[in-house]
Amino acid sequence: MAIWAYNFLVVKIALRYLPAVTLASFRVVLASILMLCIAPLCRRLPAFQSMKGQRITARDLWTFAYLGFFGVTINQLCFTIGLRYTDVTHSSVILGMGPIYSLALAVALGMEKPTVRKAAGMLISLVGVTLIATGGSSPHRAPTLLGDAITFCGSLGFALYVVLGKRVAAKYDAITMTTWNFIFGGSLVVPLAIYQAATFSPAAGWRAVPWQAWAALVYVALFSSTIAYLVYFWLLRYLEASEITSFSYLLPISASALSILFLGERGSWLELLGAALAFLGLYAIESTRC
Repeated sequence: MAIWAYNFLVVKIALRYLPAVTLASFRVVLASILMLCIAPLCRRLPAFQSMKGQRITARDLWTFAYLGFFGVTINQLCFTIGLRYTDVTHSSVILGMGPIYSLALAVALGMEKPTVRKAAGMLISLVGVTLIATGGSSPHRAPTLLGDAITFCGSLGFALYVVLGKRVAAKYDAITMTTWNFIFGGSLVVPLAIYQAATFSPAAGWRAVPWQAWAALVYVALFSSTIAYLVYFWLLRYLEASEITSFSYLLPISASALSILFLGERGSWLELLGAALAFLGLYAIESTRC
């Protein structure tokens, strides 16, 4: 969660120099390449030594394909592009509602039973998120709504990744699962990345991109994507999805604090009220699942 909190700040800085689609596509492809490079090294670590590789079947490849599509392609593209049109506070709160989306999907798939308290918590959180999306007096509210909608699609993709991944977490080790997810997720984005590279700007334009942008790209690809995903799925093998996603409480707080300190962002009281309601509803749900 600490890596992902700084991810908001780093992506915002990179977006000052690179178009959103270019940054998003480069991130996914570079993360996939890095995952292929570090996977053999990770298997030498003590935490992964007990995990043995297994023969991959066609059915396994289908599992990796849809998890890679939701967790890598959709989530990372939508997060990066969405952050171009919204601020860190909005984006972090929408992503912090991950347990709500996971619960709704788990209920829809028959993995959890709905209760009155859970339904009430979801309703309260929905009201809070609505206040966040519509609150404030910024003249750029329309683009913010667009960014919020794109970010929500990405968060929903990650929720599908968590819920569907939990169903098969005991079958695959973290390295195998994460590597194949990135292979499929990155492969889908390669044509877009090639197109963005060809149409971005002349060579002089590439040389004009400062080192801070390239450093940010390396951070989001190596840490926010590859390493964070690997650790997340490793934890998913031993903990319940709700136990892991409960750490989402920390994400909006830390990300918003960083955006205030380093990006000069400010929110309104209505947005603050919306965030409080959103997490009140989230607490009502999570307290019944722990």
